[in-house]
Amino acid sequence: MFCFQCQETAKNQGCTIKGVCGKPEEIANLQDLLIYTLKGIAVYGEKLKELGVVDKAIAKFVAEGLFTTITNANWDDASLTRMISEALARRDQLKEQFLKTYKEKNGSDFNGELPDAATWSGDESSYAEKAKSVGVLSTDNEDVRSLRELLTIGLKGVAAYADHAAILGYEDENFYGFMYEALASTTKDLSVDEMIGMVMKCGENAVNVMALLDKANTETYGHPEITEVNIGVGKNPGILISGHDLKDMEELLKQTEGTGVDVYTHGEMLPCHYYPAFKKYKHLVGNYGSSWWHQNKEFEAFNGPILLTTNCLVPLRKDNTYLDRLYTTNIVYYPGATHIADRPAGGSKDFSALIEQAKKCAPPTELEQGKIVGGFAHNQVLALADKVVDAVKSGAIKRFVVMAGCDGRSKAREYFTEVAEKLPKDTIILTAGCAKYRYNKLDLGDIGGIPRVLDAGQCNDSYSLAVIALKLKEVFALESINDLPLSFDIGWYEQKAVAVLLALLFLGVKGIRLGPTLPAFLSPTVAKVLVDNFDIKQITDADSDIAAMMQGK
Repeated sequence: MFCFQCQETAKNQGCTIKGVCGKPEEIANLQDLLIYTLKGIAVYGEKLKELGVVDKAIAKFVAEGLFTTITNANWDDASLTRMISEALARRDQLKEQFLKTYKEKNGSDFNGELPDAATWSGDESSYAEKAKSVGVLSTDNEDVRSLRELLTIGLKGVAAYADHAAILGYEDENFYGFMYEALASTTKDLSVDEMIGMVMKCGENAVNVMALLDKANTETYGHPEITEVNIGVGKNPGILISGHDLKDMEELLKQTEGTGVDVYTHGEMLPCHYYPAFKKYKHLVGNYGSSWWHQNKEFEAFNGPILLTTNCLVPLRKDNTYLDRLYTTNIVYYPGATHIADRPAGGSKDFSALIEQAKKCAPPTELEQGKIVGGFAHNQVLALADKVVDAVKSGAIKRFVVMAGCDGRSKAREYFTEVAEKLPKDTIILTAGCAKYRYNKLDLGDIGGIPRVLDAGQCNDSYSLAVIALKLKEVFALESINDLPLSFDIGWYEQKAVAVLLALLFLGVKGIRLGPTLPAFLSPTVAKVLVDNFDIKQITDADSDIAAMMQGK
């Protein structure tokens, strides 16, 4: 195997025996083969797009396939094998659709050359062998490999956000067309400039898809509101829901209402508390625990069923006590866990098994007490715009620091807690994603009633932070977002964070600090291009970085 798509990758070079995340060789290779097969679909999808046709059903499948290979999502080789087989069938379906459409429009058969990804026969007995020859290292040139993987990894993140939106009935045909174009481009010999152009186009699509997801979430559940969230526990048995999927949350709350079973959020589901549509459910008790990498300990202590709706599931310890309480759904699979089937057309998922099991479980073991505040998405912050602007003009707020992104296991991530603690009292931290768990329970005070940590929500709500920044640029009549008293100090871990990074680069943001390490998939040459063009910096130490940020550097 060879995998270097997450921040933890071995020696910041690549995992070759077993993933630091826990991913075994068999899973890594099957994921590579799935991506390869999706590229085959994309070859025909791009050609059909050129003829004016985009098959949305197959495009949605490709997005789900990309999402399936994201870090900490699918740990089950049987489900990956099934998906590869389905991908091959859909590839051949799209091939027939293309050949037919081409002949109708051109009056002759297509006889152009096609890459191997679009033509290999793919019987299941050959999957394991084929997988070993189509992974990352099958591209020999280091810089070409780097640009192709930067594009593919960013595309995985954008596809995840597109999948979240599609579940709520919001789709973007333009993104589907780009997804085909981007995946197909990795099978071609493009120039460096063309590949960089494709990466920037991925950033543009990341902005558009996050805007679409924001629209889907807010039109369905209302705009997030400033909310105090309980971090203690009640006396009833509970169900813990983790991941990112709001539709699953809605259906779980409806089905648990009146049952005597409480619902708690975990990790990236914390922002559910901010949406008006969920506030009416009194049995949505609070948030339990912290970010994804603490889950072995926290899931043990919860005592009741746990539902994983998207990525952020880590391998269970051998001595775990909760595999029989672990439920997965959507693109998440884990051997031995119960998988909740997709909702039927026009219907809802069936969470009755979780509810019945919960009734027999002890209430959650209390981990902490108190409240945390969030809900500072763009609509809420812009409602406070006059107050914020006045604070900036008076000098009460000297600087905003965006500390969004991912949390992770690395001890180096204590840097982000230290930065939050040491930032001058006249600074505001803007955050989104699970990175906030490094500092959202600290007592950092407020500035004239404005909390010093403004949590916009999930990682996709980094879009909200961009909207806020662009609005402030407009209010202060500045030419560039980089002229604002605003610094970016980002923690990254997985592919959604890469999509957010590309979105920020597309928006022209410069001087982003990134850590704990720069991505291993950036070759020295490609890293230099990003540094030279966007002034990307690796984090150093809290004191030095704070001093530089306060000087606008």
